[in-house]
Amino acid sequence: MRGDLVRKLAARGLATGGAVLAFLVVAFTSVTGWGLGLAVAALAAIVWERRVRPGADNVAETTLVAAGVLVGYARQLGPGFDPALTAAALLLLGLLLLTGPLRDAGNLEIRAANLPVRTRVPQVAAGLGDALAGLLAVLALAALAALPAAVALAAVLLLGAVAGAVALDLARRRFRPAAGGSPVTRALRRHRPEFVLHFSAPPGSEYQVTMWLPYLARIGRPFVVMVREPESLATIAAATTAPVLYCPTLRSMDEVLVPSLRVAFYVNHGAKNAHCLRFTQLTHVQLHHGDSDKASSANPVSAIFDRIFVAGEAAIDRYARAGVEIPAEKFVVVGRPQVETIEVRAEPARGLANPTVLYTPTWTGHHADADYCSLPMAETLLRRLLDRGATVILRAHPYTTRNPASARHLARLHDLLAADRSRTGRAHLFGAAAGRLPLAECVNRADALVSDVSGVVSDWLYSGKPYAVTDTGADGDRFTERFPLAASGYVLRRDLDDLDDVLTRLLDTDPLAESRWATRRRYLGDFPAEAYAEAFLAAARRELDPTWAPPTPRTAATEPLSPTT
Repeated sequence: MRGDLVRKLAARGLATGGAVLAFLVVAFTSVTGWGLGLAVAALAAIVWERRVRPGADNVAETTLVAAGVLVGYARQLGPGFDPALTAAALLLLGLLLLTGPLRDAGNLEIRAANLPVRTRVPQVAAGLGDALAGLLAVLALAALAALPAAVALAAVLLLGAVAGAVALDLARRRFRPAAGGSPVTRALRRHRPEFVLHFSAPPGSEYQVTMWLPYLARIGRPFVVMVREPESLATIAAATTAPVLYCPTLRSMDEVLVPSLRVAFYVNHGAKNAHCLRFTQLTHVQLHHGDSDKASSANPVSAIFDRIFVAGEAAIDRYARAGVEIPAEKFVVVGRPQVETIEVRAEPARGLANPTVLYTPTWTGHHADADYCSLPMAETLLRRLLDRGATVILRAHPYTTRNPASARHLARLHDLLAADRSRTGRAHLFGAAAGRLPLAECVNRADALVSDVSGVVSDWLYSGKPYAVTDTGADGDRFTERFPLAASGYVLRRDLDDLDDVLTRLLDTDPLAESRWATRRRYLGDFPAEAYAEAFLAAARRELDPTWAPPTPRTAATEPLSPTT
């Protein structure tokens, strides 16, 4: 996406440009102090680039900065040969040559969290590049202070000892594997997990997993989470007590998939899911991370899974409408357990004088045909809501700021709400404050929703409250054919010609109040409200053990869903 590209180009330019500039200033001018300061700044840029581009190879930039720092150090010490500085330079050269290979070797090893086994060596190996940057920064500061070269030598020796220990341990792991499997494998065999949640997605997508973790824990069976990108490990591990493992290779997956495993769950259609699907002894179940009428919710890739857990019959119809043929027996209607904490409003709330409105713009998507984002027209929408005395909860999609244009639109909306809050005292909620609130809490606080085509609308539907859906394309009357969930809401056209009429129906008259209950049943299943999540838990347990039955069987309601359900 464009926002990511801008950040990556900026990081690349700062790291490379900073390294070149620092070396030139130190080597070819007399302002050594300024050159060493620039070297420290270049090192910070190099570290930042590795955050933005995890696979970045900064050997050339780091070598250039190291040369500049050593030249500056020698100049600060004065003329003459200094054996300590020479020894430090030679050791530093060895570190520059070894850091990359050691990092790569460490990245091929499993890392574990919430498991009684140590996997520190791969983590240390992955951090050697940053440690080397830190060492060079220390040497630059030592040079500025004109400290003896022995200080530089001691610092380099310390990091060299760490790198040597890491190299020996990685070599031992590779060429002399432990009998009986790796420590991780042995620990997992003791843990005896019955299912695995496999996850692969770009950084920032961890919400796809964390929304499911409480319900996976409620299944009541031991499980493990396998992530395929190292950036996901810490965030997901902090959200569960289950073991979380980073498995970078197919070989490392073999170590984690112990014989006790029977089921693999997935929350998206990431390409690396295929790596886990090759384990045919497992039952593979797609959960998804939301239910919406977006094209991505009828992905043909779903057909490769053994089971597809869906919220309601509408999801099955969505695949058929998209021409995706999947055998009916693969679908299991389990509801959307994440909505169980949403409060249901049984009676229509008409004529609201000072309503609270939740606005949830989505992101622009990976492709133009998946761009349902309403942010370009949102300022007019919000101004009209404010004119009606509304309090606004603005909760943008986590990916919004990856697009520079969307980020600018969102910033203007934040400024607009902040100014109105200062002027009127209305408690608008936006930015980080809104992001910290669970979606269910945002729904419970609001009287009405304005949303783009997204899974938020399905979750909101559980509340029974009115909603409007933005039509950001050019579908016209065909909009509700492509996105049937919008038919039980109020469609806001892209040109906003119908804005006042939509807001009147949304906040005052709500003529679609009764029809939403039938839509709710189609999209979210027909399950008792007091035990709504049990449908998912029972389905998951059946996949783990076909003979399992709940102690007190429940049956879905056979009467039409009423507003009190």
